[in-house]
Amino acid sequence: MFSNNALVNQSERLRKFALRLTKDGCDAEDLLQSTLLRAIEKKHLFKEDTNLYSWVSRMMFNLFVSQYRRKTKFETQYDPAPYIEKQTIEANQDTKIELQDVQYAMDQLSSDHQDILVMVCVKGMPYADVSEQLQIPVGTVRSRLSRARESLQSVLDTPRDNPHYVPPVSQHAQMLAAA
Repeated sequence: MFSNNALVNQSERLRKFALRLTKDGCDAEDLLQSTLLRAIEKKHLFKEDTNLYSWVSRMMFNLFVSQYRRKTKFETQYDPAPYIEKQTIEANQDTKIELQDVQYAMDQLSSDHQDILVMVCVKGMPYADVSEQLQIPVGTVRSRLSRARESLQSVLDTPRDNPHYVPPVSQHAQMLAAA
């Protein structure tokens, strides 16, 4: 038998394999969860001194094939999901400009400030996880985040080199800086 930690250690490789099979992030996550659950249920069938990744990836492949066969058998050609997923709505011009402004402002920040903002404000990671990943105290995460937000807001409020540039008064940019 294997430990659950050994299985967790293989999860990133398995996630990449699932993504290659499904070519869709949500389907890959579903396949990964199903595979991990199946591996835990069938833990007693695992033979010692064999490759855990190979065993679990074979299980994942078999699950994928079974799901694919089920999908092609029971889903009709009139299923609207693939059509709906291909439909996109382009962001309006104001949103594009705001995103460019935020990207410009982010590029002006130090890499430490960029990392903190991305981890906390974009990825939504808890302070404790950021602290662990960056190997700094939680208090340092908080103070660095505060300084990063102030720096971002300062850059967003400062006119660029273009004399005709008017800084955006956007809720999106202010929400990111305040997040």
